[in-house]
Amino acid sequence: MSGRVPQAEAQAGPVDWVSRAADQALRHAQDADGQVRLVTCASGASPSGPVHLGNLREFLTVHFVADELRRRGVPVRHLHSWDDYDRFRKVPAGVDASWAEHIGRPLSAVPDPWECHASWAEHFKAPLRAALAELGVEMEEISQTEMYKAGTYREQILLAVRERNRIDEILGRYRTKAKSPEPSSEQEAESLEESVADDDEAPAAPGDDLARFPFKPYCRECGRDTTTATAYDDESTDLAYTCSSCGFSGVTNLATQDEGKLVWKVDWPMRWTFEGVDFEPAGLDHATPGSSFTVGQEVAPLFGGRAPSFFGYGFVGFAGMQKMSSSAGGVPTATDALRVLEAPILRWLYVRRAPKQTFNIDFGPEVVRLYDEWDALGRKAADPAKRDAAVLAHERAVGPAAGPLPTSRVSVPFRTLSSVADVTAGSAELISQVIGQVGYAHESVADLEPRLSKAMQWTAEFVPAEDRTIVRETPDAERLAALEPRERQWLDLLLANLPTELELEAVTTVVYGVPKLAHGLAVDDAPTDEVKTDQKAFFRLLYNLLVGKDRGPRLPTLIVALGADKVRELLAAS
Repeated sequence: MSGRVPQAEAQAGPVDWVSRAADQALRHAQDADGQVRLVTCASGASPSGPVHLGNLREFLTVHFVADELRRRGVPVRHLHSWDDYDRFRKVPAGVDASWAEHIGRPLSAVPDPWECHASWAEHFKAPLRAALAELGVEMEEISQTEMYKAGTYREQILLAVRERNRIDEILGRYRTKAKSPEPSSEQEAESLEESVADDDEAPAAPGDDLARFPFKPYCRECGRDTTTATAYDDESTDLAYTCSSCGFSGVTNLATQDEGKLVWKVDWPMRWTFEGVDFEPAGLDHATPGSSFTVGQEVAPLFGGRAPSFFGYGFVGFAGMQKMSSSAGGVPTATDALRVLEAPILRWLYVRRAPKQTFNIDFGPEVVRLYDEWDALGRKAADPAKRDAAVLAHERAVGPAAGPLPTSRVSVPFRTLSSVADVTAGSAELISQVIGQVGYAHESVADLEPRLSKAMQWTAEFVPAEDRTIVRETPDAERLAALEPRERQWLDLLLANLPTELELEAVTTVVYGVPKLAHGLAVDDAPTDEVKTDQKAFFRLLYNLLVGKDRGPRLPTLIVALGADKVRELLAAS
């Protein structure tokens, strides 16, 4: 697809990193006369394990740039390469040690130890595909196993082998330069263990042409890449090799057989040209001197192409994950995050920050504050006069160019939903009933989805036991018997004024008004300093008698959730 396309720069208004990256991708795709072919924004990932929240930045970064171009009417595709022809490097925790026999084989050839998918690679692709669909990410997928085994890259492989001395000269200039940046945390260090950014062949001894061979065959006998080239015939393109794992010696013909792959620092720039890539980001480990991108910039012209527009992105960590166990090793994935975060909010976490910024996704108490911040931004975004960079991030987060992602028809604060879920520890129907009583009219549970399910999941799995609200089954007789006169007065006033049919506004008025009444004031009078002090003591007393703690969910919400009968049972003197 090609044709003359207008400059299609970002429209007037706020500009963000997505706008700028889209401009660069568009310029990369234009020739000197302004002709624009189909713009290709590329991502890539190795399905060697759970595609965690750090890996997700690869997918979403490319998605946002491609989506911006799509919004401008520019022909664009998000092309994703699954590097499933990469080697299986190690057996992770939780997998039988016998899987060590597959180390060195392609990820696509390693069996799925959980026996639910065709291979190791497919086991980890599947949940990510489902999560990306929920996030509104559409992409064309390429399997590098299929591409290599189909002979798609034969001409490129032969070219790389012919140019092996020039390629090694390029790699040699960078071998002594700085490699990947030092990790700033244990999480980042673990993530970098799987990086191929610094993969390189050892410098060759003078005259040892095969030590720097750019193609690595998989052993025909055992399927591993533990092979060493022993001879190569440029005329016949026969490559002889031996395997250190099984002892096999064999010959593969690069022009007619497809039994291996180019080494990473040659493979990546080859694909830029083959796929016509205009934009492709990567982790900062690929952007340091001597690593993949800097080398690839010089290797790409050998294939007749050039490097795409590029930037490195920072690490994404996580916190509050003590109870997350759905992923191998407890590494949080997009699927895990979407159990507690609405899809637009998860998108927002990645689009609101410049790519080089590192950040953590916190699944602890921060989730409540995150939802509050998101809701406040939504109210701001509803006012066209307040459109700024923050609102632009909101616009990108709510959904792709095709349309917004699903949201709850009736918007209820997450903190309210989670508080009610905590107090009731009941069904969605019971929570829905209480939510209606606290002022959020709706017709059915469906009106509260998907946020209701997220709140229930978060409360059940991520609120520590010591922070959970457990309503007393019976009155605290000892504490009630020891009430001070003013405490007894507060409770009497509360019970005397508490309506039979509990509505949040009326209950709020009563709860905050009791200390005022005790001081001879009206409930709508401004509180004095003495009243404010008594309010704190009164609230603590109520928490003690209702849930056995000094604090808990917002008291009016708690009282409505419990119902008038239960409140009277727990607060009335015996």
